[in-house]
Amino acid sequence: MKITSKELRNKWLKFYEEHGHVNIGAVSLIGDGETGVMFNVAGMQPLMPYLLGKPHTKGKRLCNVQGCMRTVDIDEVGDPTHFTFFEMMGNWSLGDYFKKEKTAWTFELLTKVFGLDKDKICSTVFAGNESAPRDEETAKLLMDLGIKKENIFYLADNWWELEGTVNTPCGPDNEWFYPRWDKPTHSGVCDINCKCGRYVEIGNDVYMQYKKLAGNKYVPLENKNVDTGFGFERMLMFLNGVTDGYKTDLFASVISYMEKALNIKYGANEEETKSMRIIADHVRTSVMLIGDENGILPSNIGAGYVLRRIMRRAIRHAKKINLPTDNLLEIAKIYINEVYDEAYPLLKEKEDYILASIKTEIDKFNKTLELGNKEFEKVVASIARKNAFMRSNPDFVEDNTISGKSAFRLYDTFGFPIELTQEMAAERGLNVDLDGFNEAFKQHQELARTTNAGVFKGGLADDSVWTTRLHTACHLLLAGLRKMFGTGIEQKGSNITSERLRFDFNFDRKLTDEEVATLEKFVNDAINRHIPVERVEMPFGKAKAAGAYGIHKADENEIVSIYRIGDVDFQICGGPHAQNTSELVNFRIAKQEAVSAGVRRIKATINNK
Repeated sequence: MKITSKELRNKWLKFYEEHGHVNIGAVSLIGDGETGVMFNVAGMQPLMPYLLGKPHTKGKRLCNVQGCMRTVDIDEVGDPTHFTFFEMMGNWSLGDYFKKEKTAWTFELLTKVFGLDKDKICSTVFAGNESAPRDEETAKLLMDLGIKKENIFYLADNWWELEGTVNTPCGPDNEWFYPRWDKPTHSGVCDINCKCGRYVEIGNDVYMQYKKLAGNKYVPLENKNVDTGFGFERMLMFLNGVTDGYKTDLFASVISYMEKALNIKYGANEEETKSMRIIADHVRTSVMLIGDENGILPSNIGAGYVLRRIMRRAIRHAKKINLPTDNLLEIAKIYINEVYDEAYPLLKEKEDYILASIKTEIDKFNKTLELGNKEFEKVVASIARKNAFMRSNPDFVEDNTISGKSAFRLYDTFGFPIELTQEMAAERGLNVDLDGFNEAFKQHQELARTTNAGVFKGGLADDSVWTTRLHTACHLLLAGLRKMFGTGIEQKGSNITSERLRFDFNFDRKLTDEEVATLEKFVNDAINRHIPVERVEMPFGKAKAAGAYGIHKADENEIVSIYRIGDVDFQICGGPHAQNTSELVNFRIAKQEAVSAGVRRIKATINNK
């Protein structure tokens, strides 16, 4: 291994710290409800308020290595280069330095720190259009540094902006490329535009020098920003001269563990290797999502559904290659104790919780998988019988599609995510009627909504009115739990629909009937007092000193939002909330259950008089 992941991480941060940057660390992988996204999908995403002009408490020069999460191409995971969790190495200038300094620093990092040959470095710059000119300034700076003129390419795509927005920063970007091997393997021109894979993009510097106005008009920004992003896994692969990301030290111990457990060799069999990659990736992502500072747990809705899908896909592929599913816990331990022990110390603190959560999901899925597989095989056999029977008809066209109704039954009865059914169907040369599945799902929701409408007097309100009232109910519920059992009680996850709230908290036993009644009374007393729900803003440090609590983490001087519910609750939160507790009308705990070791779940409704 030419460079380890820990060395690469440290080299990146040390370089920019030596150039006046402050390491701001990584923020939560989980969307905070204010950015409109379920997960953090890019290194710059948490910095958007500051790129838009909000002062950052750490200054104008920032850097970090930020964890990201994407599932848009999850079906590609299993090949050598796709991951669901990944990291971005970033640095930013918020109205401080600009192109001259940044091009020089990226060039210095690549040539002096990482030892790349300047004569082989290629770069792309903005070609210009009717809205903004060709970026000759960056091209000249690159040539002055020693990059060959013939290695600089002008491309129309070298432009960054947030699509569909106005009054936001945007500008040209400068991408950096390097060849994976010295000479072309074919005749003809071989440069960064060649499809042979010789050149790989290793990073990107965005120069936010314009402001986008309505009507696709652009004006120069008063304060110009720099946004840099280098893919951590891709850079690690590149610097180690490998084209398979699972051959870096991020995965080497996990792959070696599976090789020994299965007595097989990674790379020897294509299908086995694909399953090993999926297991390695999906367990890593599960560890990161559960062990995050705003950690989530598997569920059937929202981010929890994505986590469940990932975990169950890993479990299925473990079974596919005969890896005992409890071995997934050993793989999780490798990530917690060896790979990310320095970069993500919170994982070690939450190790028992992470492992217990994974074990719970394994046990749940194991119980349903056998029955679900039998049902799936019945569906496949039915299709085969139908096709065989109808083949005698000369006009017959084979139907190799699993109906939406059957797919929904697998989902609703056996806990198969639709994506799992699609993946299993593809392995058998079958399709799934996704439109039919969505229609069956919609009918199921309508039935549930109609049933609930008989419970909620006066019918249902707009969903957003319910995402606010039930959110406020969560605050009152947590306040009640903390009053009854102490301030050590913390939120471990939540989910809100238009019909109910689900709240997870740390507790080691089932609540008694008397405790449930006491908790309900606490919340309903607050509702009946008609308490205003007030939002205030103050620095995080002052908020904590004033008694505010919550899972939100921030710098001491960062302005945060706090919701005060009289003398009942004072909690750091991004909102939204009801304006008065009276809007909740009535609170009822419908169910409580165990989630994992030391974690309980309450499901509750409001407005049930």
